[in-house]
Amino acid sequence: MLSFIIQARMGSTRLPSKILLPFYQDKSIFDLLLEKLQSHFQNIPIILATSENKENDFLEEKAKQKGISVFRGNETDVLSRFIAAAKSFNCQKIIRICSDNPFLDVSELQKLVDFSENNDYDYVSFLVDGKPSIKTHFGFWAEYVTLEALEQVNTLTKMPLYHEHVTNYIYENPDIFSIHFLNPNRKVLGRDDIRMTLDTHQDFEILSEIYEILSEKNVSLGISQIIDFLDNNPDYKTRMTQQIKQNTK
Repeated sequence: MLSFIIQARMGSTRLPSKILLPFYQDKSIFDLLLEKLQSHFQNIPIILATSENKENDFLEEKAKQKGISVFRGNETDVLSRFIAAAKSFNCQKIIRICSDNPFLDVSELQKLVDFSENNDYDYVSFLVDGKPSIKTHFGFWAEYVTLEALEQVNTLTKMPLYHEHVTNYIYENPDIFSIHFLNPNRKVLGRDDIRMTLDTHQDFEILSEIYEILSEKNVSLGISQIIDFLDNNPDYKTRMTQQIKQNTK
């Protein structure tokens, strides 16, 4: 069975507790992400994979209040945490979701779910200007991976980089793993001035402003609508470009 596993923790070095800070109408990014997943993908189980650190106790409590399963594992070895979480809930096929992407695009996620359920690859994501989407600043996408592939990575390498960044080893070794890249919404192609992922306080300010404006106007929070808004409001892109320069992927 396919499952969503959300990677989240409270201990961000650049913006601690960012996923539980009030983002829109007293709701956190975590609240909004769960609402999105639960309303659009009612038949797919959701699991929170967080660390054993005590600071994540409140995050666990919050997830359980929302009816989400929780697994707690190693703080720094995220690969081992994902493997243990998947085994704990018998997940062979995983959609990995980063908790700091408030603008995760539902239509692109549906495309990923549909393709992954009907094909047999180790890894599936989107290719954006020659790069896996996880390596971009957009923050619009999730990625699919199998438990078997993650266990293989765990066997093949002990390098900390590949245990912190769960899927890097897979898409860097296409000779070992079966990989497929989907085509993204064409509006993102050739764009190096858009950053919708959230790491810093400045990111939080920019994205919460955009989220509020679009939500109050009842504008869909999809890629096309967001990029149209940014093109009509270039000041946001100027601020985003500054953050892109300061935060490499």
